[in-house]
Amino acid sequence: MEFKHKSVLLEETIDGLNIKPDGIYVDGTLGGAGHASEVCRRLSAKGRFIGIDQDQDAIVAASDRLAAYEDRVTIIRSNYCYMANELHSLGIQKVNGIVLDLGVSSYQLDNEERGFTYRTDAPLDMRMDQRQSRTAADIVNGYEEKELYRIIRDYGEDKFAKNIAKHIVAARQQSPIRTTGELTEIIRQSIPMKMQVTGGHPAKRTFQAIRIELNRELDVLRESLDGMIDLLDDGGRICIITFHSLEDRIVKTIFRKNENPCTCPSDFPVCVCGKKSKGKVITRKPILPTTAEQEENPRSKSAKLRIFERRFSD
Repeated sequence: MEFKHKSVLLEETIDGLNIKPDGIYVDGTLGGAGHASEVCRRLSAKGRFIGIDQDQDAIVAASDRLAAYEDRVTIIRSNYCYMANELHSLGIQKVNGIVLDLGVSSYQLDNEERGFTYRTDAPLDMRMDQRQSRTAADIVNGYEEKELYRIIRDYGEDKFAKNIAKHIVAARQQSPIRTTGELTEIIRQSIPMKMQVTGGHPAKRTFQAIRIELNRELDVLRESLDGMIDLLDDGGRICIITFHSLEDRIVKTIFRKNENPCTCPSDFPVCVCGKKSKGKVITRKPILPTTAEQEENPRSKSAKLRIFERRFSD
């Protein structure tokens, strides 16, 4: 299956990076190289681009798409949480821009073998990195009921989380849950029919929750973002596209903390904590897809772009 993914908020992200032709830019979620190809197109022969992705299929597709820029491109199979180490191994200490597109690619969703989608019956997989041994099936069949409830409630934000967890545990006592179709049917049985008619696909939130838990998506973002801001040179920017409120909340909070890290009580006349701002939040409100983009690409509807600019203290 060909790796296809339509990049969301493409023009807005490229504009947000404020690209310097001779700069160094990193895409930590390379995917099919949609954003990457536009970055590379704007770089001179002195510029440099590093693409990082943990999905081997993405690495192959991106390598092919960026072949015309091979003189300025380095592609690495890794998780963006290791970005600093990967860059330092290349002799790079600072960069001029970083992009993260945190959405699941169209290829991953549409490729049944990857087990991300609830719309077809396939093995319960959901691994972003296929070198990882644990799969979604291990979570569904191995987690205690209270843990399943926690992740469906917290990561899926599903008000029927308790009932879904209960039904999963009851079903697996009869036989292991092996496929996306089996799990989807269990979820359907856990949610009132009237909610299934009006609330979108009943399995969407649970599948999101299991995928986030399996791939540690929120933990990786939360643990990596401060370090990525530290990688930026003066005036460098990081652009992050999120697709649900949990991710967006993390990005918004950490961006604000890096802009104003002061922990002094509000009634202190001057700051005494000594914590200095690392830069400025460019997007006070997130940038959203235009109506035209949402109509052309329905998967863009929930996307939000936030931008932070690194500024060194005088």
